Amino acid sequence: MIKKESRNVARKARHNRIRTKISGTSLVPRLNVFRSNGNIFAQIIDDEKAVTLVSASSIDKELKLVNGGNVEAAKKVGELLAKRAKASNITKVNFDRGGYLYHGRVKALADAARENGLEF
Repeated sequence: MIKKESRNVARKARHNRIRTKISGTSLVPRLNVFRSNGNIFAQIIDDEKAVTLVSASSIDKELKLVNGGNVEAAKKVGELLAKRAKASNITKVNFDRGGYLYHGRVKALADAARENGLEF
């Protein structure tokens, strides 16, 4: 019998491969995305100092979302993240999809962040 590793184990392996190539600096920080079944989280990280500069998620009280696990919630999180990044004088980032496919919620978050002023 062939044993198949779980999807999350495979995702973590993909994420580790991506992380060898992508890192955030103080000039161009890394925008990291994490999605669970019920929510989506995004943060802008300076890897040199190991500090989170800006974060936003679907559980933020500011958004008042009923369902945080859909594409509409991801768009709103992307907008909120871009607004917070602008307030912190961050305009350019490296996008880290976290091992997820660039599709659905991850793509919606990225597109909303781009539309609201982030460059990547």
